[in-house]
Order: sequence, then C-alpha cells, then structure tokens
Amino acid sequence: MKFPDLSMSNPVRLRDLIRQIRSAKTAAEERAVVQKECAYIRDSFRDEDNTWRCRNVAKLLYMSLLGYPAHFGQLECLKLIASTRFTDKRIGYLGAMLLLDERQDIHVLITNSLKNDLNHSNQYIAGLALCALGTICSPEMSRDLGGEVEKLMKSSNPYLKKKAVLCTVRIIRKVPEQFDVFQNSVRSLLSEKNHGVLLSAITLITEMCEQNHQALQVFRKLVPNLVRILKNLIMSGYSPEHDVSGISDPFLQVRLLRLMRILGRNDIEASEIMNDILAQVSTNTENTKNVGNAILYETVLTIMNIKSESGLRVLAVNILGRFLLNNDKNIRYVALNTLLHVVQADHSAVQRHRATVVECLKDADVSIKRRAMELCFALINSNNIRTMINEMLTFLGTCEQEFKADCTSNMFLAMDRFSPSKRWHVDQMIKVLTTAGNSVRDDIVSSLIGIISSSPDLHGYTAQQLYKFIRDDITQQPLVQVASWTLGEFGDLFVSGQYQHTEDEENIQVTEGEIVNVLEKILNWSLSTVITREYAINALMKLSTRFPSCSDQIQSVMTVYACNMNLELQTRAVEYTSLFTKHNSIRSSIVERMPVLMNNQPSTTNNEEQTYEQEDSSSITGINSHITSDIKNEPVEDLFKILDEPSSTNTGNEFNTENNLFDLLNSNNQQSISVPNPLDDIFGNDLLKNQSIIINGKTSSIPSMTAIDKNGLRIIFQFERQDNILFIHLHATNSTKIPITNFVFKAAVPKTFNLELLPPTSTTIPSNNSGDLRQTIKILNSNKDKLRMRIKLNYLYNNSSISDEAELNTFPEQCYN
Repeated sequence: MKFPDLSMSNPVRLRDLIRQIRSAKTAAEERAVVQKECAYIRDSFRDEDNTWRCRNVAKLLYMSLLGYPAHFGQLECLKLIASTRFTDKRIGYLGAMLLLDERQDIHVLITNSLKNDLNHSNQYIAGLALCALGTICSPEMSRDLGGEVEKLMKSSNPYLKKKAVLCTVRIIRKVPEQFDVFQNSVRSLLSEKNHGVLLSAITLITEMCEQNHQALQVFRKLVPNLVRILKNLIMSGYSPEHDVSGISDPFLQVRLLRLMRILGRNDIEASEIMNDILAQVSTNTENTKNVGNAILYETVLTIMNIKSESGLRVLAVNILGRFLLNNDKNIRYVALNTLLHVVQADHSAVQRHRATVVECLKDADVSIKRRAMELCFALINSNNIRTMINEMLTFLGTCEQEFKADCTSNMFLAMDRFSPSKRWHVDQMIKVLTTAGNSVRDDIVSSLIGIISSSPDLHGYTAQQLYKFIRDDITQQPLVQVASWTLGEFGDLFVSGQYQHTEDEENIQVTEGEIVNVLEKILNWSLSTVITREYAINALMKLSTRFPSCSDQIQSVMTVYACNMNLELQTRAVEYTSLFTKHNSIRSSIVERMPVLMNNQPSTTNNEEQTYEQEDSSSITGINSHITSDIKNEPVEDLFKILDEPSSTNTGNEFNTENNLFDLLNSNNQQSISVPNPLDDIFGNDLLKNQSIIINGKTSSIPSMTAIDKNGLRIIFQFERQDNILFIHLHATNSTKIPITNFVFKAAVPKTFNLELLPPTSTTIPSNNSGDLRQTIKILNSNKDKLRMRIKLNYLYNNSSISDEAELNTFPEQCYN
C-alpha cells in the first residue's frame, strides 16, 4: 500500500486520494489512509497554508462523505468563502453546505460574506451564495438576508432570478411571516417566459400557500392566471426546448396542477374556474407513456380534491379505470390506491370498474393484490353482495397466508351488513371458515356463534351443516370451535330432525352416540388447541342432559380429564364431574340451553324471498348511505345511571376506576363495516390544521378538542352542530413506529342524551402519523344539558392488548348552548 508522502511540498491530489482509498482491501487499510491524510491536513491548517487550502478542504469533504469526522475543517471553509477567487469560494460554500447547519453557531459567521456575495457583480458568485443560503439558512439569517434575496428576484438575469426564488422557498419554510416581503415580487413572476423561473415561482407559491393561510387567500385571486398558463402549455405546438415524449414541459404542468389543487380545495368559485381546463387536460393528454400518465394522475387528484362538477369526477374515475388496464404494475397500484380513497366520494362511478378491480385480485404482485382486496370490500353493497362474496371466496382459496385473516374478517363484516338472509349468511360463513382454515381471528368465531344463536329457525340446520364438515376433518380449529358450540347447544334438534330441509339437501341420519364420539375425538386429538378443547368439553357437558343414553360415556370423559395437565381443562372437568355426583339434581338446569345472544349491530338482512339476481351498477348507493350501527338503549341505560351519580374530582381528562365500570361496554360492539367518511378531505389532513371543519359545505366554528394524547396515540374531536344534534368527528393518529391494530372506541353519555356511533374507517391506525382512523359520534341533546362523556379504548400494540379509559368534561360551550 502506498501512503501519501508527507515530505512532498505538494499535497496529494483529490483524485489520487480517491484512488488510494478505493484500492484499500480492508477497512483497516482504508482507515489508515484516511488518518494519514487527516493528520497532514490538520498540520496544513495549523501552518496557515493558504496555497493548498482549497485542495485540502476538497479532500476533507470527500472523507466526510465516507463517514469520517471532518468538523475541524469548518473554519477553513469560512476562510475559503472570504477569498476573492471563484474556485476557493466554490469549495468553501460546498463545505459550508456539507459541514454546517443552522444548529451550529459557527454558521452565523458567514452571514456577512453571504451578504457581500449576494450583491457581487459576478452572477456565478451570487449564485453560489444563493445556493448556500437556501441550504443552511436559519430564521435569523432569513430575516437578515431576505431583503437581498428579494432584490435578486427582480433581476433581469434568469439564472439569478431562478436561484433567488428557490432560496426564498427555504426562507418561507423557516419564517412563514416573510410572505409579506416577497408577496409583490412573486406576483410578477407568473408573467415570466422562462420556464425555469416560472417552475420555481409555482413551487414558491405552493410553499407559501401551505405555510401561510393569508397567502392562500391572496393567491386564490390568481387562479385565472394559472389556468391561462396551463392552457398555453397544453395548446402550444412542438417546442424542442421543453418537449418530453411529445408533451410540453410536463414538470411545469404537474406543479401547476398541484398548486391548483391547494387553491381550489373548499373554494367553489376557484373550482368553477378550474373545471374547463381540468377537463381539457384529462381529454387531451396522451396516456401511452409515463409522462402523460403522471399528468393525468395529478389531474385526477386535483379533480377529486376541489369542488369539481360531478361529470368531471366521473371522468377522473374513468381515468383511474384505464390505469388498471395498464401493463405497468406501478401505475396499477397507484390507480387502486387512489380509487380506495375516492370510492366513498363517488361510489357509483367506481362500481363501473368493479370487474377490472376483481381481476387485479389475480395479480402476482402482493401490493396490488392487497389494494385490490381492500377496494373490493369497499365496493360491496346489498345489490352485489352475492357476486362479490363468491369472488372473494375464490380469492380466499388461492391467496397467500398473510391475506387470509384480513379477508375473512372483512367478509364477515360485509355479510353481517348486507346479507340477503340469515340462512345465506350462515352458509357463506361456513364456507369462509372451511376455506380459510386456521387463519381466522378469534372474534370471527364468537361473532358467528352470536349470529347462529340469534337465528332460532336455523339451529338444527346449522348443526347439521357443521357436523357434515367436522365428521371427517377436525384440523380446521375455528370451524371446529363453532361446530362444537353449535352441537352442544342444538345437537338434539339435529338428531331429532327438528329443522327445515330443502329438496337438494342431503338428508343425514345421525345418532346421539355419533355426535358424542366426534366431540370426544376433538377433545382427545393431540393437535387440538386448548381453546378448541374447552369448546368440546363444554359441548359434551351440555349434551349430558340432552342425550341421556350417552350420559355415562360423557361422565367417564370428565373423570379422565379431571387429572389433565392443563389447568383450565382440569378445573372444568372437576367441576363438571361434581355435577354428575354431588349436584346431579341441578345439572339439567345448569346446562340448559343458553338464551339468545344479543348482537349490538343491527342487521340489514332482508327476507328470504327477496332476490338479488339483477345487479345494476347504476342503482348502487354508497356504503355510507346504509343503516348505521346503534348502541342498544337497554344495556347502556345502567351505565347512564352511573354517569348521573356525582363523580370524584379529576385533575385531568384521565381517570382510574373499577374494571366493572365499563363491563357493559365490553360486549362485542365493533362496527360492522370499515367506511371512510366521504365528506372528509380525501387526500390530506388539512382539516386538522384549522380550528373549524367543513361538512356539507358548511363551516363549523366550534373549536376542536384533544380527547386523548398518550403513548403516541392522539385522538382529536372536531364538532359540527345541527340544532339539538351534535356530530363529533373523531380523528385518531399514531406517532409511534408500530401500527395500532384492532382499535375499538366505546363511549357512554348520561341518560338525558341519545348517542349513536357510526362505523369507523378502519380498525388499524398506521405508524409514524402516516395515516389515520376516523369515526363519527352522533349525540342528541334535547335538553341542552352540559355534555359529559366516558370513553374506553381497546387495541393491540406490538401484539399486546391495551385498554385505556378517560372521562371528558371540558367540551366547548358551543356544543350544548
């Protein structure tokens, strides 16, 4: 290895140093080369060697890019900046941008040099200063040098003007109040002919509108100018300077569309001005190349974000439908992801592309497949439930393991909401369980048991269907659990034939002993889970009175399991054995049939005779127009009584109380379908930035309220009031690095109020504030009493179940006065 010769009068050139570092065979050799060179550079800096300072700083910057410390070269960068030579200034400013930032006090020392260079007669030196200022400026530097930058924005030199505008973008980010300094200069930039300057100006205006509400109001008056610029771009002929794949300056077009999206949001007048030009862009842009597709995508986002006409929204959805037919996987994914956001805003238009979306379920790319699955569930309604469930069953049978749990849960929610009959619902859920195997969540098992329990006319029929599936196959644990419970409760109805048969149904004759043998087989199978065995041992005990001839066999099973190694099974067996011996007289009353399990979710099930053969997409209504979930008055009434009693004084919103306070809320009252609110802002969270919200075109002046802000979970309430009805729009975000899943929000108010929880948009809150969950609470306050509310949260975080409670007493006065 050849190391640099420190005895040489001339230092090693940068290219030679790079060659030496790259030729090092080990990390140790590389460190040795760097340490030798750093030692030489330090000595050179100490000796105030001005001759080779530029070369040494350049080498130091290269080593800093490799991850080695280079802080000792910061002052040398300042000396190079103060030099009169352009080559020195270039390396000095480059070093300042790489080695300095606004958190270090030393960067303030170059303020005077920057001011001098900004006024330099050489455009390239002034350009260097603008570039450096736009990279490292702090709020203090922004205020000190803002005037010089504003002067350069008025320069006749396009090179300097473009750099000055880009530098202003950084200044506005640091000090949004500086908008007043640059306002007049920015207006004049929109008449620029140079596309580089114009593109920079559009970027600056976009930044100003995002940072400053006053700027948003000012620049909305310039929407006609933006429309004219965009129209000139799409109507202009071939220009070799700006042409990209046959499209005139697509970069400028995209920036214009993004700015129009910001200016037209929630503004009817500005949106009307944009409608015509957006229609022209949508119809005249070529979609055979990615350049055109990028412009069309931005156009779709703009159309769906502003107050555009309904016909224009249909055109936007049709563009996304064409994207689904594209061979490029990225374009298909973007289309599915966008349709998933807009489906609630224009449900019928998206329905026309249902067949194409279903075809995407067969795509080999898992990302496309997941987005297609989510969109399919969002498209389900009462008119297409039969067809869509069949499609999803086919998908469930062929999809990867990672999709099965989400798919089964969403299928259950969709069927619970839109099933045409109870019998169809039960049949399809049995198919789901047999197809998904063991990839079924526990809540689906309990929910299906509740549906079976609440359908008295299907008890015997369901027992027969489930027995057919587990007679020869007991490997699918969720199905076996449902079957065990059903046979334990209604096995006697099945044996006695007390259920309705259909003509094409296989008539099975089964004895009491055969059912008991199947349950005993499940109990003794070594691969059965503990939960499945618990279901089976309970079912056997239930049948001990329904099947008197098998009572002795069941008792012997309990005796054997009284010595089982599993504590739960052993405890149950010991208690059940005592029912056979010491408490035999009350055994029949103990194990009698359970009462009907009440479901907190209203069913939209229709009569058996109603048919859904004709699925006309033109008559489809959005999911949000269907019946919403109600909280039952009877069980919550008791909790209201608790709320009416005087409560202890709390220091904050959070409180601790006994666990049984929310027992009445612990029933499974998860909402029945994941439905985004189509009135919410589709692509942004701008509603959170203001203290008012916009619903149905009306602005609510009630300030928002933070309900929970704990452990990274933040829940904000936004309010809208219509007479005596208060709408609370819940917005939950997660700032941690791990997503929150299985999120359930529960609430209770005093009995003088009527409360209704609408379905949430999801049960998952993405990590790093990358997404949100929304839900609407509807409260009727006829007496205009002061609002009090107790809430409970249940969710999974990092596979740990977490429960949190809070009492909210500080609602804004406008909520009830």
